[in-house]
Amino acid sequence: MDDNEIAEKVLSYIPDEFSGRLLDVPVGTAVFTHNKYSVLGNADIICLDYSDDMLSKARERMKRLENVNLVQGDVGQLPYKNESFDIVLSMNGFHAFPDKKAAFRETYRVLKKGGSFIACFYIKGESKITDSLVRYFLAKKGWFTPPFDTADKLKKRLHKVYDLTDFNVEGSMVYFCAVKQ
Repeated sequence: MDDNEIAEKVLSYIPDEFSGRLLDVPVGTAVFTHNKYSVLGNADIICLDYSDDMLSKARERMKRLENVNLVQGDVGQLPYKNESFDIVLSMNGFHAFPDKKAAFRETYRVLKKGGSFIACFYIKGESKITDSLVRYFLAKKGWFTPPFDTADKLKKRLHKVYDLTDFNVEGSMVYFCAVKQ
């Protein structure tokens, strides 16, 4: 599994001519997104992360992008109005969020009806080796936070409020595009 390949696939869900509002949570260091955002000159992009350290690195990468605003905040309590974004992007975030129910609720709340929820993250049950690595190392370090969905559980969760336009599992990673009903 190649993180760069998955990132390319995830970002391909966002058309290069996109001109609406996009929320990226968590932005992390923007290592995967800064090039894509450089071609989205007509979009209003808000990048949110809980970590000031990550935001500092993202700011350095995106310092020349005038349409990108970086904000410190908590995905569990997003400071935005209901239905205020056309796209919510979450790359490698949900496996780290401590309150996944709040994260799902908040990302759904701020997404417009007909808007796209685009994400990728770890799911359990696809690889015993990866599951062990997550359980005994990454979770103990605090980098991943249980509980984790399986692919089937995630699909059921999403189908309640989204139409899945694409859903893929590669190794222990899921990536998808879902449209808010």
